[in-house]
Amino acid sequence: MTATTVAPAGGTAVGGAGGRVRGRWLILGVLCLAQVTVVLDNTVLTVAIPVLTTELSASTADVQWMINAYALVQCGLLLTAGSAADRYGRRRMLLAGLVLFGLGSLAAGLAQSGGQLIAARAGMGIGGALLVTATLAVAMQVFDDAERSRAIGLWAAASALGFAAGPPFGGLVLAHLPWGAIFLVNVPIVLVCLVAAWALVPESRRPTGGRLDLGGVLLSTAGLTAVVYAIIAGPERGWTAAPVLGAAGAGMLLLAAFVAWERRVADPMLDMHFFRSRRFVGAVSGVVLITFGATGALFLLTQHLQFVRGYPAWEAGLRMVPFALSIVLLNVAGVAARVIRRLGLPRSIAFGMTLLAGGLALITHAPTDGYGVLLPGLLVMGAGCAVANPAIVEAVMSAIPPEKAGAGAGVDGTMTEVGSSLGVAVLGAILNARFAALLPAALAGAGSFPAALAAAGTEAERELVAAAFRSALETGQTVGAVAVFAGGCVAAALLRRAERAG
Repeated sequence: MTATTVAPAGGTAVGGAGGRVRGRWLILGVLCLAQVTVVLDNTVLTVAIPVLTTELSASTADVQWMINAYALVQCGLLLTAGSAADRYGRRRMLLAGLVLFGLGSLAAGLAQSGGQLIAARAGMGIGGALLVTATLAVAMQVFDDAERSRAIGLWAAASALGFAAGPPFGGLVLAHLPWGAIFLVNVPIVLVCLVAAWALVPESRRPTGGRLDLGGVLLSTAGLTAVVYAIIAGPERGWTAAPVLGAAGAGMLLLAAFVAWERRVADPMLDMHFFRSRRFVGAVSGVVLITFGATGALFLLTQHLQFVRGYPAWEAGLRMVPFALSIVLLNVAGVAARVIRRLGLPRSIAFGMTLLAGGLALITHAPTDGYGVLLPGLLVMGAGCAVANPAIVEAVMSAIPPEKAGAGAGVDGTMTEVGSSLGVAVLGAILNARFAALLPAALAGAGSFPAALAAAGTEAERELVAAAFRSALETGQTVGAVAVFAGGCVAAALLRRAERAG
């Protein structure tokens, strides 16, 4: 490894045969547990909205900020967190992230008002940004080339498991415990990860740290936060609303200033020379394209399960568990890593996203609503993600020198958040536009499916509303499937072109 490495806290030697780090698979288990917890908190609150509205007297705007404050702060800080991991030590930032995430979870679980919960969620976002980047950066350091692909696959599988586990986990907790337990359960998990990381994870950092790029930190954080805020607020406030346009414009200007600053500063937090590499540009573009289609399509699928098939939120999440488990099992068994080695990164991405698109199309257009059709579709989607997700992460990380693994993890995380937010916003807008166009004239202007159902005066009108929403979902999911397939093909083509040029 080109990064400097020292022994862990206990002073135990970490080098094994052939220079491999001892206990690396146990270390990966700790990293994956932390990653599952961080990602789970992106979706766990979706089932707690009614409880929060009642017990904290929260308005609709308050609830939106309770959910979005975490993702917004996390995305704004990912580039900074990745740079800090390289500069100050990946183990150190991993431990700091665990402490901040644990304290934020404790504060969230004990919150007595909407404002307190929003502030606590923002604090969790700071810790989450450090963890998302540090876990991947540490994995890149403790595994060599022969094992890195499988390790990245397991890390990506942990992310998928956390995404799918949020709603059923939240529903299970709320069925037996007060809402604060959703966050308090993070505390013992964080303590276990802290002790294990302190004892097992070796420290690593760039050989030369350099000075803190304060200008880059401020510009990237402010610019990314503004852009992601505009993407999140656009569907609710309207894309032409002054706050949305203002935030988007300010964010783009700040990011342009960030690029200019990074090109002239002596020790930049993000080396702009990376973008001269076709492999890096192709990989980063692929992350945005793939997460745009995949996250947007899964967002519509959860609505399909709840509003069309009639499952409550926690049960809808539970029925998506086979999707996440198939990703985990295929990576744990090493199947995904073998496929990636056999096909190569470009073909693996195209193959995986084709499976994901095909599974979504099967669920959308199957002639029956039974779970017997839904389950095969979810398994095919899971198989696609099991191959495509680690392939695209490996493509990003392999395009960056190992000593800058934190910066690579920051770029990967940032592009994932941007693509995910865009996917939910754009495909959600397609759904809403189609639904509004199909509604009966008497119900025109209803802002959502529940609102239209409540406004329907007769059973015939309610059936028309349900049919309109089902048709709108089919349109949105079909567009999502096409976006997934096209994104995978474009990403594969860009990477293939970069390989040929190289």
